[in-house]
Amino acid sequence: MRVRFWIGLLAVFLVGGGSIAAALIVSDKEAERFDQVQREQANRSARQAESLARLSIGQLASAAAFFRAEDHFTERDFDIIAEPLLQHGALNAAAFIQRVPAPERRAFEARHGVPIFEPTPSGPVKARPRAEYFPVAFAVSAFGTAAPVGYDLAVDPVRGPSLMRAARTGEAVASPPVKLLIGGLGFNVYHPVYREGAPTATVAQRMAALIGFAGGAFRVGDLAAAANGSVPEPVDVQLHVNGTAVGDPGQLEDTAQARIRIADRTLVLILSDPNRPGAVLPLAIGGVGISLAILLAALIVVWTRNERLQELRREARQDPLTGLKNRRSFDDDLRREVARSNRHHTPGALLMIDLDHFKLVNDTFGHPAGDRLIKEVAAILRRRIRESDVLARLGGDEFAVILPNTSVAEARLVAEAIVTTVREQSLVKDEKGVTASVGIAVFGDDPRHSPESIVSEADTAMYAAKDGGRDSVRVFDRQVVHNGHRAG
Repeated sequence: MRVRFWIGLLAVFLVGGGSIAAALIVSDKEAERFDQVQREQANRSARQAESLARLSIGQLASAAAFFRAEDHFTERDFDIIAEPLLQHGALNAAAFIQRVPAPERRAFEARHGVPIFEPTPSGPVKARPRAEYFPVAFAVSAFGTAAPVGYDLAVDPVRGPSLMRAARTGEAVASPPVKLLIGGLGFNVYHPVYREGAPTATVAQRMAALIGFAGGAFRVGDLAAAANGSVPEPVDVQLHVNGTAVGDPGQLEDTAQARIRIADRTLVLILSDPNRPGAVLPLAIGGVGISLAILLAALIVVWTRNERLQELRREARQDPLTGLKNRRSFDDDLRREVARSNRHHTPGALLMIDLDHFKLVNDTFGHPAGDRLIKEVAAILRRRIRESDVLARLGGDEFAVILPNTSVAEARLVAEAIVTTVREQSLVKDEKGVTASVGIAVFGDDPRHSPESIVSEADTAMYAAKDGGRDSVRVFDRQVVHNGHRAG
C-alpha cells in the first residue's frame, strides 16, 4: 500500500512538473503565435471593412450611371436605386446632389418645395446669390432620417472642396471626417455624374459636363463595428482618421495595425486583442490553456452558427417543398425587374398561375398527394421557362413567373403552353382533372406602374380565367378595366 502511494505520488509530481515545463515552453510559443494571429486579425478586419465600403462605392457608381442615363427622375426612381445601397453595403445614407445654375434656382425650389439654403452659426439661411449651387435634391437614410433637401454643399467648408475634387478628377472622393447630416461622425463619398455622351477627357470638359453627384454617407463607428465583426472573439478596435480615434475609448496597448482604403482616403485600423497571454506562473499558464480551449470552442460555435445562419437565409428565400423562390424573393426580383424594364423601356410580363380544384385533390387523396402534385407542377414550370425567367411559389397552389423582355403575345404563348401541359399530364393517380388558370399582366410601358399594382392586375386576370371556366389564360387589359369591365 505504501509503495503504491509513493509511486502514485511520484507520478503526480512527474506529471505536474512535466506539465509545468511543457506549459512554459508552450507559453513562449503561444506568445509568438499570438502576435502573428493579431496581425492577421487586423488585416482581416481591415479587409472586411474595406470590402463593405468598396461594395457600397461600386453601387454608388452604378447609381451615378443611372442618374446620368436619366434626364429626369422622380423621388420614387431615386428610392428604388438607393434602397440596395443601404441594404447590402456599408452606406448609412444616399443622396443625389444636383448642379443648379442660378437661372434654374427658382425651378428647383418650386419642384422640391424647399429653398436652397446654407448653414450659418445661427442656423440655416437662404443661400446667397451665386453663379451655381449644389443642393441635395433627393436623400434617404437607413435610420429613417434624411439629409435636408436643399442644403447647398458647395458652401460647406469641409464638404465643398471634396465635391469639387470629385468633379475635377471624375473619381469617387471621400470627405474628411465630418458630423453627418443624418447624425454621427463619419464622412461622405461623392461620385460625379456627367451628362450622357459628353466628353470628359479633360478637367474643363468634366466641369462643363457635370450635372450633379451621387453621394453616400459612412458612419465611422459602423465601419469599426464591421471590422470587429470579422473576428471570432470581441477585440478592441479603433479607426484613426487624421489623428481622430473612433471606436473603443482609451489608449490601446500591444496593438496591430492595418490600412483601410475608402475611395481616395486612407484610414488606419488599430486592433488590440485583450486575450494576450502574459502570465508566467503555472496557474497563469494553465489559465492560458483554458482560454485557448474556450477560444477554440468559440470558433466552433461561431462557425456552426454562421453555417446555420446561411442555411436560414437560404430557407428564408426558398420554398421548402419545391425548392423554388418564395414570396419574399419573388417580391425583390419583381421590384428589380420592373425598375430595369422602366429604365431601359423594355417590355416584361408577370404570370400568376393557380391550379384548379386543388382543394379537391387534398380532400380526396390527402395532403401527401397534394404535395406531390405541387412538386410535379413545379417541374413542369421549370421545363417551360427560360434561364432568365424567375419562377416562384407564392403559397398553396399558386405560382408566379416573371418574364423579362417579353411581349404580350409571347407571354400568352408561354401561358398557353403551361396550361396545355398541366392539362395533358396525369398529375395525380386516378385523377385526370387537374388544370391551371393563368393571369397575365404586362409592365415596362408606364414607369408609374408599381410592382404591387402589377401583381394585383395579374391576380385579377387569373381570377377572370377561373370565372370563365378555368383551364384558360387571361390577359389584364387596363383599357378595358378603366371602361368598367374586368380583365379579358
